[in-house]
Amino acid sequence: MSDTRSGRTPWHYWVVGVVGLLWNSYGPFDYTMTQTGGDAYLRGIGMTDPQIAYMHAMPVWMTGVWAVGVWGALLGSILLLARKRLAFPVFVASLAAFLVSLIYSYGLSNGAAVMGDTAWVMNAVILTGCVFLVWYSRMMAKRGFLR
Repeated sequence: MSDTRSGRTPWHYWVVGVVGLLWNSYGPFDYTMTQTGGDAYLRGIGMTDPQIAYMHAMPVWMTGVWAVGVWGALLGSILLLARKRLAFPVFVASLAAFLVSLIYSYGLSNGAAVMGDTAWVMNAVILTGCVFLVWYSRMMAKRGFLR
């Protein structure tokens, strides 16, 4: 899988890094557009009036959690590509923020009812990606590919 003795970076490292960067670029874009584009942006991505109202009712602390999650994921991807050990704890922070957002959406608010069944699928995909990047960055750090 890799050649740790020669210090060569395995091919999959760059694939995971680039795909992770591309994947994690959408969250900050969506966050920024939601904060600056308002209802027009939300309608443009297919949200209904009740879903838009749900977004407006989101408490400030939850907006902060969302920011930590998406910007942390982007920063983690950049750090991973830069071969920095800090990628691992940044990905952990991003995952923790995502888990808090799930608790809010499905336990502390009516997010599940408002957002519908497709949100479950998307959240499962996002969770899988977060867990994978935490695992992968830890594995690459243990193998000495991150400094």
